[in-house]
Amino acid sequence: MRSLTLFTALLIPFGAYAQDRAPILMDVTETHILPRFAQLADATDTLATTVQADCEPQSDTLRAAYSAAFDSWISASHLRFGPTETDDRAFAMAFWPDTKGFTPKTLSRHIKDEDTAVESPAAYAETSIAGRGFLALERMLYDPAMAEQGNVAYRCALIRAIATDIDRNADAMNADWQSFAPNLTQPGDDSPYRSGDEAMQELYRALTTGLEFTADTRLGRPLGTFERPRPNRAEARRSKRSLRHVELSLIALSDMAARLSFDHPEIAADLDTAFAQAIDRAQSLDDPAFAKVDTPLGRIRVEALQQSIHKIREIASIELGPTLGISAGFNSLDGD
Repeated sequence: MRSLTLFTALLIPFGAYAQDRAPILMDVTETHILPRFAQLADATDTLATTVQADCEPQSDTLRAAYSAAFDSWISASHLRFGPTETDDRAFAMAFWPDTKGFTPKTLSRHIKDEDTAVESPAAYAETSIAGRGFLALERMLYDPAMAEQGNVAYRCALIRAIATDIDRNADAMNADWQSFAPNLTQPGDDSPYRSGDEAMQELYRALTTGLEFTADTRLGRPLGTFERPRPNRAEARRSKRSLRHVELSLIALSDMAARLSFDHPEIAADLDTAFAQAIDRAQSLDDPAFAKVDTPLGRIRVEALQQSIHKIREIASIELGPTLGISAGFNSLDGD
């Protein structure tokens, strides 16, 4: 990686910042963002259709549809702005981390009370976010404790309600992104982004926030501390998707980084090399749910993966951001 300090960045002539943002904004919007939400809507449509015909939790067909839909969400989940954030849609798709254990409590309450909200998609959309989305559905499909609660008919109705809600949410995001896209490609007085710089900053923030979440939360939570690793805190561990989410996120973020750095080949090469190393480390791990972080070797390997993502963040922060003339600013995961 080339050494480009913030001081050096400040010496870059102003003309370096006065670049035409339009081609990159159009490329990212048309080839990175919109296709992901269209694919998500298609995958969740399949999930919703599948669950109507087969709501058996251990069904291979249902679990395959669930996995494909969840894959599509993870590949789009770094785009946490605009329509993705409207009405807390992102949290409704995947309420995690669930530090207080609200998801199992909410699902158990639905089952115990035989909540009639499952009979109406509109009504279920008004229930607690903790009982909605892919992590709630994971509990219903992969947690043996859920299979012992209530009766089969109601559990089936609940599974169908969650899947239908996921699909409705995905369809709403996809439709809204189609109409929101011109705000990014044509910033100005009628857009939330007054200039191409502001729109570019939004995309850059999505990149850096995605890297931060993957390194510090997807990996950081199960790593815990050396004295007290927390493998049971891994995302989607019951369906053994924890490592897969890291890999899918890195692949999606790599594509976004390549598009943002297109006009700067040397930075693009640095990012490509760093992403390739991180993805290779993820793909070489034989620990799908990070269950081995409580062993010395298992922990070292996950820490190495985390460090490789930190390296990508460093390149984005030190090289890409200053060269583009933007900074990450606040992100959607920051508190008030």
